[in-house]
Amino acid sequence: MRVSAGLPTGMEGLTYPIPFSDPENVIKIAQAAEKFGYDSVWGNDHMTTQNYVRAEFPVPPRFWEPLITYAFVLSETKTIKVGTGILVLPMRHDIVVAAKQIVTLDHFGKGRLELGVGIGAYREEFKALQPDARMQRGDIVDEGLQALRLLFNERVASFDGKFYKFRDVELYPKPLQKHIPIYVGGNNANNIRRAVAWGDGWLPAGMHVDRLRKDVMTLREMAEKVVALIAENPDPVVRATYGADEPVVEKIQRVARTIYGAGEVQFSEVATAKLRQFSEWGYGKLAVCIAKTQYSFTDDPKVLGAPSGWTLHVTDAALSAGAGFIVVICGNTMLMPGLPKVSRAAPRMSAVRPLIWMNWNGARL
Repeated sequence: MRVSAGLPTGMEGLTYPIPFSDPENVIKIAQAAEKFGYDSVWGNDHMTTQNYVRAEFPVPPRFWEPLITYAFVLSETKTIKVGTGILVLPMRHDIVVAAKQIVTLDHFGKGRLELGVGIGAYREEFKALQPDARMQRGDIVDEGLQALRLLFNERVASFDGKFYKFRDVELYPKPLQKHIPIYVGGNNANNIRRAVAWGDGWLPAGMHVDRLRKDVMTLREMAEKVVALIAENPDPVVRATYGADEPVVEKIQRVARTIYGAGEVQFSEVATAKLRQFSEWGYGKLAVCIAKTQYSFTDDPKVLGAPSGWTLHVTDAALSAGAGFIVVICGNTMLMPGLPKVSRAAPRMSAVRPLIWMNWNGARL
């Protein structure tokens, strides 16, 4: 059994008096929990004072942002884990920044982070921060869970939702943990569905044991149905576009036709000779990396979108054996660093006075 302690990141005026949560007290609570063998400490997430708290207390409560608070907690402890219980995704409009903060904490805390997310207890907070939002908070959490998974796992991620949108984001480094646990908080039945679909667990709060027992059974039944569906459809959802043992030319053709929608692939004599040479050197099993314009699936920078039936022109190739792939250069693509063939500074170099470097004892170098 894992036993955790609450961390009062946003509890003043709710369950604790005002003042209570001095930064020093927050750190001391975490250190005491570590000393007595607790598994983790969990703090909540509030951005603005609730209406009933304003009416009850003459002084506003201090709500500490949990992720920044955890940076200090992790630096002042050695073994105890920290968890967000919960991080309110609808109050965070930039999911990429949130993901970057989470990953940073995971690294600096040496993998001592767990993540609970949800819609939040108070709709009035959401309306205060997002007064023009027309989406339901639950729909935002659905998008946020999907977006976080993409950002944590994909080399380059894109997402086009109604609330969260980003394109070609290479969030790096990835989490230190192979898998950051994500728990979905909230007592509503929809959160059980979200936990099964996107999460690693469910975080109910203040629930009677009879209802908790019933909802856990529901959670288990839904998860078992998912497992059964997977068992009935054993074929993997994701299939490789090509096999490692296929000839390099066929790998390129498969990518061009299957992913890019090309109708034909033409290879220059230079590209053909290099690809043959790479295979003879024993690098034929490497993956292929297509270098081309970013404006469309074609190799023509004047074309936009995803046309079909066009011809991919492979003009050159380069071997990146250390990185583990063959670079396939298409069209007039210039590889990094993307400098012109002739430096713009070259015509002016004759007018530049030569510099004379002196070492520490005054001798010319």
